[in-house]
Amino acid sequence: MALQTILHKVDFCVIGGGLSGLCAAISAARHGAKVALMHERPMLGGNCSSEIRMWVSGAHGNNNRETGLMEEFLLENHYRNPDKNYSVWDSILYEKARFEKNIILLLNCSCMDAEMKDGKIASITGWQMTTQQFHKVEADLFADCSGDSILAPLTGASFREGREAKAEYNETIPPDTADSHTMGLSCLLQAVETDEPHPYIAPAWAEKIDESKLIHRTPNMASPMENFWYLELGGTRDTIGETEEIRDELVALAYGMWDYLKNDPSQKAKHENWQLDWVGMLPGKRESRRYVGAYTMTEHDVRAGGNFADEVAYGGWSMDDHHPAGFRTTEPPTIYHPAPSPYGIPFGSLYSLEIPNLMFAGRNISVTHAAMSSTRVMATCALLGQAIGTAAAMTVELGCTVNEIAKQHMTELQNRLMDDDCYLPHFQRKISALCQNARLSGDGLELEALRDGVDRPREGKAHAWLGTIGDQITYTFKEPVDLHRIRLVADSDLNRDSLPEPENRMARSMFHNRLKICQPSYVPKTLIKAFRITAKFADGSERIIAEETANHNRLWRCAVELKDCVSITLTPLETWGYETVRLFAFEAE
Repeated sequence: MALQTILHKVDFCVIGGGLSGLCAAISAARHGAKVALMHERPMLGGNCSSEIRMWVSGAHGNNNRETGLMEEFLLENHYRNPDKNYSVWDSILYEKARFEKNIILLLNCSCMDAEMKDGKIASITGWQMTTQQFHKVEADLFADCSGDSILAPLTGASFREGREAKAEYNETIPPDTADSHTMGLSCLLQAVETDEPHPYIAPAWAEKIDESKLIHRTPNMASPMENFWYLELGGTRDTIGETEEIRDELVALAYGMWDYLKNDPSQKAKHENWQLDWVGMLPGKRESRRYVGAYTMTEHDVRAGGNFADEVAYGGWSMDDHHPAGFRTTEPPTIYHPAPSPYGIPFGSLYSLEIPNLMFAGRNISVTHAAMSSTRVMATCALLGQAIGTAAAMTVELGCTVNEIAKQHMTELQNRLMDDDCYLPHFQRKISALCQNARLSGDGLELEALRDGVDRPREGKAHAWLGTIGDQITYTFKEPVDLHRIRLVADSDLNRDSLPEPENRMARSMFHNRLKICQPSYVPKTLIKAFRITAKFADGSERIIAEETANHNRLWRCAVELKDCVSITLTPLETWGYETVRLFAFEAE
C-alpha cells in the first residue's frame, strides 16, 4: 500500500517554526494570506523551545527592545507563566500558530523535496513522521526559515558557508584566507538548587572535565543566567552533515561538566544541594548555510548603523564571533566586536534574486559571517520573520512579486510594519489624516506625543503621554466621521531587563538555573491594565465602544464600525502596578 500524500494549496509556505518562521507565518496570516507552516520538530520556537532552551537575546541598550510579535509573545509569557516553565512557554508559541485561522500547522514534518517550474518554486514536500504521511504544499511564495536553509540545495539557490576572506568585502573580523569554519553547536543543561544534598553518578561515557579544560570558562551556579552556552563544538566540522556525531560529543561534555561540578574536590561542597534538572539532546545551532540574496550585508553596514532605504528590521547585538573550535580552544571562546544599537537591516538581504518567489529569515539571511555574528540572535530573527511575512501578505493583496514590493511598495511595507509595532530606527510611522486634523485635548502631559509617530523613547525624548488613573484623552473631529479602528501603544517597560541579577525577575524571558532566591516574574507594572473608550455621535448619544479589564499587551487594536462619530475619549482605569500611566500612541481611523 502506498503512503498517503496530503495536498495543501496556500498563498505562502513557511519552512521552519523557530521564532523567525513563526513570526513570518503569523504576520502573513493576520494580514489575510493563507499560510502553511512546516516545522520538523514537535515544538515551535527553535532555539528557545523546551528542546534547546536558549534565552531570547536581541539589541543592546536602553529602549531598544524588539516589539511587534516578539513582545506579544514575551508579555503573554509574563502574564501566564510567571514561574517561567518551559511547558507553558511551549504552549504559548503553539497556540499562536495552531489557532490562527489562516495557518495550516504541520508539526513533525521535515521538508525533503522541492519542485521547480519556470525558475520558481512550485511546491515542497515534507515527511510527517507521526502520521507516516507526505504533505505536499503548493504556494505562490515560499520562505525558508529553517536555519540550515534546506531549500538551498533543493532548489539550487546560491548560498555561502563558512568565513569569507578579509579581502572579499574588505572586512576586519574574518581570517585572511576563506575557510569552511563556522560557529559551533551547544547542548545546554539546567539545574535546580534545593535544601538537601543530591549525589550524582556520571555515566561512564561522560567526558572527564578538570580545571585545565575550563580556561576562559568558569561555571557560575550563583546566577540564574548560567546556561553553559560555552559547551560548544563543531565549528571546524560540517554543522549539518555531522550534527549527530557532534551531538554525541556535546552530550558527553554536558554530563561531564555536571560531574565536575558535583564531584570535583574543588566544586563538590558548594554544589552538593544542586540537582540536575534537564540536559538538551537537540543541539542549538548558530551557523550553517547563508543565502545569497539581492544584497549581502557586511560588518561595514553594521558598523555604519545600517541606514538603508529598504530597512525592514533592526539588530543591535554585538558581533560576537565564536571560535570555531568552541570548547576545545584555549583562546577566548568568543570575541565581542562592538556594533551600534540599533542598526537597520535591509529587505534586500531577505529575498533571492535567482528564485523570484523565495524569501528567507533567521540566521540564514544574506549576510557575511561577520555580520551574521550579530544578526543571528533570536529577537532580531523574529523581526526579520515578521518583515517577510508582512511582505508576503502584500504580494497576495496587491497581486505583485517580492521584487515589486522591494522596488515599488517599500514605503507601504515599512508603514505596515510600524503600524504592527515593529520599530524601524530610521523611519517614522505615518499617522492617519483623521487624527492629524482632529483636535486632541485632555489631562496629563505631552498629549501631542500620542500622534507623533514614534512609539518609544528616542534620542532623549520620551515620545509618551504621561497621566494618572482617571485622566481623559479626547479626539474631537471637525465633522462627523466614520471610524473603523482604534490603536493604542502602551508602555511595557522596554528596559525591564536592566536591573542587576539575580534580584531582577524580568532579566530574561526564562530561567536557566533555578536558584532558591528566584522569584516569579510579572506583567510589567508600567503597562496599562484597564481602560475604557467612549464615543459621542452627531445625534448627541454616547456609548462605550471598548473596555478592557486585564490588558497585558503593548499594542492594542480594536476594529469598530462607527457612523457619524464626533469624538472618542480614552480613560485609563488601572495599571499593573504604577501610579502613573504612559502611552506612546492613541489613534483612530
